[in-house]
Amino acid sequence: MIVTVLLAALGVLAVAFTAVLIQTAWRRSELRPTLESIGLGAVTNFFDTLGIGSFATTTAWIKLRKLIPDSYIPGTLNVGHALPTVAQAYIFIQLVSVDPVLLAACIAAAVVGAIVGAPIVVRLPVRVVQGVVGIALLIASSLYALSNLGKMPVGGDALALAGGPLAIAVVGHFVMGALMTFGIGLYAPSLILLSLLGLNPIAVFPIMMGACAFLMPVCGMRFVRADRINLRVVIGLALGGIPLVLVAAFLVKSLSLVTLRWGVVVVVLYAAVLLLRSAMKPLAQK
Repeated sequence: MIVTVLLAALGVLAVAFTAVLIQTAWRRSELRPTLESIGLGAVTNFFDTLGIGSFATTTAWIKLRKLIPDSYIPGTLNVGHALPTVAQAYIFIQLVSVDPVLLAACIAAAVVGAIVGAPIVVRLPVRVVQGVVGIALLIASSLYALSNLGKMPVGGDALALAGGPLAIAVVGHFVMGALMTFGIGLYAPSLILLSLLGLNPIAVFPIMMGACAFLMPVCGMRFVRADRINLRVVIGLALGGIPLVLVAAFLVKSLSLVTLRWGVVVVVLYAAVLLLRSAMKPLAQK
């Protein structure tokens, strides 16, 4: 029953979010996506579906190509990857077994965190956004490296949590939801936290994808109407991402991700350095 309600609510939210996105893009004459953003959405969401995450890789490419101003990154990420993540959530919530109470609690906590975080991000100085996202990319690259070195928690066999572990999971996802609005991906920290609490890593997929699928359209409603966003890139990410989510979820049965992660480490580290250097420039000029 809980899963049915969640999926129905997600469908309604996705339709409302899509309507707001299209109307706003039409009004701003930004409805036509760029080919580069379509390709970027396809690649990043393909690997996002496999658990790598899309925020760090997208940010890295945006910085390398200078597609948008740094202050536009959080809004563009949350809005552009929202609909592909909804597709992921629909697939994994139905295919992977996990306690519905844990699933709903983590989703609700992440959404509340995003509601708290979004108004803060749209008002922050550009330098602060650059610094926060730069530090987040350093953390992300470290997590990729640790994963390749076999230092990440392997998790347990549990499909549910109760008592203290459940409370920790809920509080953790509230914090992660708030950080998502800064352009800091939720997948890796969610996987680490829930694995440390003893949850089966496979069971984490519907939780982390469900949390993002709900919170991204919710906070995205505010980002769409803000000035710090490029809707042409946003629409390209969505159009390129949704089909590749389906390809990754249903057609890819086995894929070695070790080499890819090492490549991501290098690219993400480079983007982190660029962001942090940009964040420090105003300080150096004073």
